[in-house]
Amino acid sequence: MLHEELSSEIAQSVNPTNKKMGNPHIVVIPYPAQGHVIPFMELSQCLAKQGFKITFVNTEYNHKRVLKALGENNYLGSEISLVSIPDGLEPWEDRNELGKLTKAIFQVMPGKLQQLINRINMSGEERITGIISDWSMGWGLEVAEKMNIRRAIFWPASTAVLCSMLSISKLLNDGIIDNDGEVLYHKLFN
Repeated sequence: MLHEELSSEIAQSVNPTNKKMGNPHIVVIPYPAQGHVIPFMELSQCLAKQGFKITFVNTEYNHKRVLKALGENNYLGSEISLVSIPDGLEPWEDRNELGKLTKAIFQVMPGKLQQLINRINMSGEERITGIISDWSMGWGLEVAEKMNIRRAIFWPASTAVLCSMLSISKLLNDGIIDNDGEVLYHKLFN
């Protein structure tokens, strides 16, 4: 239900029924992990139902996995295009080393995303009108800003996790936890 409400709000903000503009064309960029890719795919399907064209950007590694999982029964329809860009790691390198993967992503993917958007915009297809980036792929917002494209960020996990992450610096500054996450303050607090 939340995805449908969100997609409806996004649809109203860019007015996909305006035929002069064509349908909005959104690039969607999840972090390359199952807990991110699946919620982004669900969001993409909701947006497609609202009239959006979606270019779903995966890493080359995850792209192959998604295509294999879809098999011959690709149920995504014509409004969702699956594309890939390199993540910066060699094919044999371990993508479970998240520090190494994240560093490679930040070095390689922003430039590759910009090239992809330029290629789509020059192809005569509907131009990219927006980017929805995973919180963990915040560089996607920088690319959008640089290219003067509307942008939004999406957090695919629970609100409790997001609130916890956003509170870490305050907990450190207030002396409630130390740099290792150990509790220093053993009293009730607000």
